[in-house]
Amino acid sequence: MALLADTIHNVGDAVTAIPLWVAFVLARRKPSKTFTYGLGRVEDLAGILIVLIILFSAIVAGYEAIDRLINPRPIAFLGWVAIAGIVGFVGNEAVAVFRIRVGREINSAALIADGYHARTDGFTSLAVVLGAIGVWLGFPLADPIIGLLITLAIFAIVWQSSKAVLTRMLDGVEPGIVDEIHHAAEHVSGIERVQSVQARWIGHRLHADVAISVSDGATAKDVLDVTGALKEELFSHLPALAEANVRLESPAGSAAKGTEPSHAHGHHAPAPFKVACDLAAGTLEIVDTCAGERMRLTIDRHADDLTATVIIDRPGGPETLTLEPVADNHHRLESTVAPAEPHEFQARLILVAKGREQLLPFEMVEPEGHHH
Repeated sequence: MALLADTIHNVGDAVTAIPLWVAFVLARRKPSKTFTYGLGRVEDLAGILIVLIILFSAIVAGYEAIDRLINPRPIAFLGWVAIAGIVGFVGNEAVAVFRIRVGREINSAALIADGYHARTDGFTSLAVVLGAIGVWLGFPLADPIIGLLITLAIFAIVWQSSKAVLTRMLDGVEPGIVDEIHHAAEHVSGIERVQSVQARWIGHRLHADVAISVSDGATAKDVLDVTGALKEELFSHLPALAEANVRLESPAGSAAKGTEPSHAHGHHAPAPFKVACDLAAGTLEIVDTCAGERMRLTIDRHADDLTATVIIDRPGGPETLTLEPVADNHHRLESTVAPAEPHEFQARLILVAKGREQLLPFEMVEPEGHHH
């Protein structure tokens, strides 16, 4: 039973190479008008299929082991069982060494992880040898018990693999990637602040979008030099990075160097409100975004678990705007809807963190000549 469970496991691992191979072939196709990013996402679908195959192998191995526990049968050819387990260990270890070496050569974290997975499989093959030794010493139930232990090991692999696959399908990345992008920006002089960072995997290729701000006195050449240097640092720090988009924002978040977004239509926002209290320090303002006007709080310093709400006094009743983190960036909070017109009002900013609340009244007045 231990040998059967290990065989089912290894066959399942081998079969998973088929959908992965198909995914790699499709991912080589060039982008089209329909699939503008290419077909790299097919790898995520292959990942789900791989998880299901491994899950099926765990169920089959577990069923056979439990059946043998309930209906024990004599085991013959213990020597051959032990030899088969040793062969399984040697084969898996050879595959592990190969995958880890190639993974390091091409800087593929996925391939390196798969190599360590194969090394774990080798240890499950050694468990088969332990089961054979147990039976030889007069404990016949050692065989199905080892089979169950191998089944549990397969279930653990299913759990880890499914988390990784689903995270990537939902555009999730390892937290260290975002930290590494910020670290890369620290090596580039001329960047005043990293406004936002977004990253996602398309297959095994990493894509990143970084918004930065530079000094107001920077020339067009300075901006090109800074963005070019940042891209070089990003590709140096992240070997899996396939594409990096760097966009320029002013500290307030609007488009840089006098270029207004096409949807602005000559809008002139009220002067920003400077926030300074125990819970946070920053700037509250109305800005133009690709989704339209938004109330934005750009934070320089804040307490943990900070939440922010703006309540605007309107003739027909208060208008409430909840400010949410943008792309999980807790230094920039925005409303999900545009503040109503006119943009001249009395309001209150309510900050809450760790059971403490602070209310900051403020006023916004539109520039003269731009009243609605």
